[in-house]
Amino acid sequence: MDTLAIAAIATEMATTRTQQAAQIAVLKKAMELQGQGAVQLVMATTQTINNPPHLGNNVDVFV
Repeated sequence: MDTLAIAAIATEMATTRTQQAAQIAVLKKAMELQGQGAVQLVMATTQTINNPPHLGNNVDVFV
């Protein structure tokens, strides 16, 4: 095998490894932000419920 070919393959492997590490870091950050958004959404829905206690106890099932 040619030494230039070996060097090219080694460089390509290192580049691929770096790209994969960057992609994983971006994915982790996106998942973290998505999780924070979900928590905020759940917190917002639980905080805005100010209905009277009798509201929502009965459901009309007759059509």
